[in-house]
Amino acid sequence: MQIILLDKVVNLGNLGEIVKVKDGYARNFLIPSGRARRATAAALAEFEAKRAELEKQAAEKLAAAEEQGKKLEGAVVKLTQKAGVDGRLFGSVTNGDIAEELGKMGFPVHKSQIRMPNGQIKTVSDNTVQVALHTDVVVDVTVTVYGETA
Repeated sequence: MQIILLDKVVNLGNLGEIVKVKDGYARNFLIPSGRARRATAAALAEFEAKRAELEKQAAEKLAAAEEQGKKLEGAVVKLTQKAGVDGRLFGSVTNGDIAEELGKMGFPVHKSQIRMPNGQIKTVSDNTVQVALHTDVVVDVTVTVYGETA
């Protein structure tokens, strides 16, 4: 299916590009989330009429994400979890826990924006996770997990 991208999509293209994707990806994800439209003649004409407005909105989103990224850069999230004597946690620290703690610190972040390259944290330690505020803005945040004995 041919679609027009209304936003930058990772590994696919930038705003305004016409790309060919599988039908299911377009129908089930890109079009409902507002990132794309079918590439019909009417849609192309409408897109060209709104192109400047869409580019301005995209630039504003990027600027806001960069500003938040500068504030978030180098932040340390401190979490306390129940742990055994050997330093292993009873359970784990997930991206939801980190997002909740960042929210308390004044950085509203959705859990899907947190990337944990080594999976969930299962030990008392310092770890680095990435927060993807925008497709072009990824910030490293340190997560320090302290153990709490039962």
